[in-house]
Amino acid sequence: MAAQHPLSLRLGREGIDALEDLARRRGVSRAEAARQAITETAERERRRTGLAAEARALMTDKRYVREAQDVVSLMEELRGPW
Repeated sequence: MAAQHPLSLRLGREGIDALEDLARRRGVSRAEAARQAITETAERERRRTGLAAEARALMTDKRYVREAQDVVSLMEELRGPW
């Protein structure tokens, strides 16, 4: 079992309402809802950072950029006149 580390937060009315809503919707305690929200947010941030790095790498790949431009041109051609 992982070590427990207590944490105290001052959420304010909006934060409390959001936490209670999340806990109610998920059928868990407020503490569990807070743990889940923190874990999910951290994972989203990791994924977003990874996607941003991948996009930067693709922007410097000349073959990829050329292929993307070809796809855009093809899509424009297929769309036809307005």
